Amino acid sequence: MMQLSILNLAPVRQGQSPKNAIDSLVNLAKFAENLGVARYWIAEHHNMPSLVSSATQLLIGHVLAHTTSLNVGSGGVMLPNHSPLIVAEQYGTLATLYPNRVELGLGRAPGTDPMTARALRRNEADVSHNFPHDVAELQHYFGNNTTSVKAVPATNTNVPIYILGSSTSSAYLAGELGLPYAFASHFAPRMMVEAVKIYRTQFKPSQVLDKPYVIIGTNAIVADTDKNAQFLATSTYQFFLNVVRGQSNPLLPPVDNMDEIWHPHEKSMAMNMLNCSLIGSQTTVNHQLNTLKIAVNPDELMVVSYIFDEDLQKQSYTMLNDIVKNY
Repeated sequence: MMQLSILNLAPVRQGQSPKNAIDSLVNLAKFAENLGVARYWIAEHHNMPSLVSSATQLLIGHVLAHTTSLNVGSGGVMLPNHSPLIVAEQYGTLATLYPNRVELGLGRAPGTDPMTARALRRNEADVSHNFPHDVAELQHYFGNNTTSVKAVPATNTNVPIYILGSSTSSAYLAGELGLPYAFASHFAPRMMVEAVKIYRTQFKPSQVLDKPYVIIGTNAIVADTDKNAQFLATSTYQFFLNVVRGQSNPLLPPVDNMDEIWHPHEKSMAMNMLNCSLIGSQTTVNHQLNTLKIAVNPDELMVVSYIFDEDLQKQSYTMLNDIVKNY
């Protein structure tokens, strides 16, 4: 059976304070727990006023403290920004406080602009090429570490590690290490099919996984009619227009006509990023999901939903969950 999970970038809605946005993140997590999703991940971003997910590990701890059984993790920790030892200490501590509920998704991108990336690293070096070594170092710290340098209290917590990717590079690594692989097609869908094929072809069974496990990131907005879903989706379109224009506007309410807001070339750029999206009524989304299943046959959907109205966002997830149960 295909699994459903939720990805949250902790967006700030128009009229919200950062504290309000964090409250919304926790509120959605409680809903996700009751819905019975597989996991709830929070993504790391920096220097983006429209998102409050910079200190991801703190938000994960906050969500864990306000839920009882939900698996909560990073989607992901951008490893070039951090020492593997520090990451192991932080997530090992979370795993000690909340056993069997903490997950660690790892990405090789900085999750920000080049200037902010340099400020995070405190030097000029691009350390993304160290990603395979850093992943191995984290596995070492979370396992039965017998060396003199230990990530206390991470030893033997065996925090589950997931490899994230938006191109083909990490697909090779995830397959070689025998780890689950999450592809970020919710904003970079172009290489999705190729990356998943590489991962499955290169996969080697490991101590944690005996066969490939593919998570596909997707945007999803489900409503009672196609027209209402498309109306709600204009908040998502405006969010991605921010990316195209390099702006940091908050998540905005839906509008009647996006063509009054974006130019044709901006629309084309945004829609290319949104090519892997499930938007429509339950009937329409069911057809879209079937197409996605034929293309990559995912084991799990990791869904992000930029819906301005929080009640309608929950309704969308409920309707999507009903669809996914049939796959």
